[in-house]
Amino acid sequence: MAQLISFGNFEHEPDPRGMDEATLRAYLAWVRAEIAQLDEREPKNMASEAYEEWGDRHEELEDLEDEILDELDGV
Repeated sequence: MAQLISFGNFEHEPDPRGMDEATLRAYLAWVRAEIAQLDEREPKNMASEAYEEWGDRHEELEDLEDEILDELDGV
């Protein structure tokens, strides 16, 4: 049985470099779930500070997703 790994308890997301394949795949699933949840809470006013913060967080998560995918390519 696979061990469950929680990534939501970190102030900042952990660096994917050096993680094994199983951990990377779990981390990728977590990041994608976070992006999906964020998409559900997209602010309607694109000129608001809330939208800017939402966009920054969305971009951070997408960058992290790319990093994880790069690491998986190397495994």
